[in-house]
Amino acid sequence: MTAFLFSGQGSQYPEMGKELLEANPEFGFIYETASDILGFDLKKVTFESSEEELAQTKYSQPAIMAMSLLCFETAKKNNITFDAAAGHSLGEYAAMTACGMLSYEDGFRVIKARAAAMDKAGRETEGAMYAVMRMSPEEIEKICAETEGYVVPVNYNSPAQTVIAGEKEAAARAAEKFAEAGARTIQLKVSAAFHSKLMEGASKEFYEAVKDIKFNAPSVPFYSNVTGALLEDFSDMPSLLAKHMISPVRFTSELAAMNSAGIDKFVELGPNKVLTGLVKKTLKTATALSIENLKTLEAKKKKKYIEKENSYEKICTYRSSSGTFHVPVYT
Repeated sequence: MTAFLFSGQGSQYPEMGKELLEANPEFGFIYETASDILGFDLKKVTFESSEEELAQTKYSQPAIMAMSLLCFETAKKNNITFDAAAGHSLGEYAAMTACGMLSYEDGFRVIKARAAAMDKAGRETEGAMYAVMRMSPEEIEKICAETEGYVVPVNYNSPAQTVIAGEKEAAARAAEKFAEAGARTIQLKVSAAFHSKLMEGASKEFYEAVKDIKFNAPSVPFYSNVTGALLEDFSDMPSLLAKHMISPVRFTSELAAMNSAGIDKFVELGPNKVLTGLVKKTLKTATALSIENLKTLEAKKKKKYIEKENSYEKICTYRSSSGTFHVPVYT
């Protein structure tokens, strides 16, 4: 069985999706729908902005979602089917739209509210985030719990990488302990501690903006970052998504749950193949590939796609409005 995975923030790059859209102009409705709701020309922003401009949260979140949905529509057009859906953080919103939980219009309404709340939090709150490599998640949890102040794991990306977030001083103290224990740490160039309780204000603002939006049951099994498992209760999605903003992304647990359910093929829809790399590091026997341009699409159709082994550095190259850093998606 096959799961579609949807990319998260940090994976964006200028002109992403341009080639696919030129080859499939009928999917221009995605950008038109988004632009009407957002109040700016998303296609122009995505295809003509600089790397720094596109990295701004208010632009990057809807741009990644639109590009991911463009990849999804292109896959459907080419008879590539899926049996389950999931996303990494931001990617959950494209996943929900792809499996019918949200209309395209409501999908972009929700992402507009999320981007606005998180952009505001990034300017008004202080926090820090670090990627921790070469240390088990259990040891990272233990050190965080023993560190003075508030610092917690927030992204369980793979067995070899976890992201922590929290108060600046506490996160720095924890990072020192990780380094002393032989782990590698990289501070992310962000001003807020995403997916932690320091985002409670943004979470509440987001909930108020989306509480009346209608969510449907998905057309295929949908796996949640919050639970790290198959989601079965869809009765209050606005509350769950608000909780998502202050909860860890349990991506490794999601992958394990999908694999246990018989899913052994993963197709990432969106920019930069980041989740493809995380799948390979987590599920050694699974097949993982991506669709982000015509080359990868044709390879998937011909079933000759061979994912080259990227160096750890290449897999983990990310960009934010504050600059370039090395870590998989976190928002």
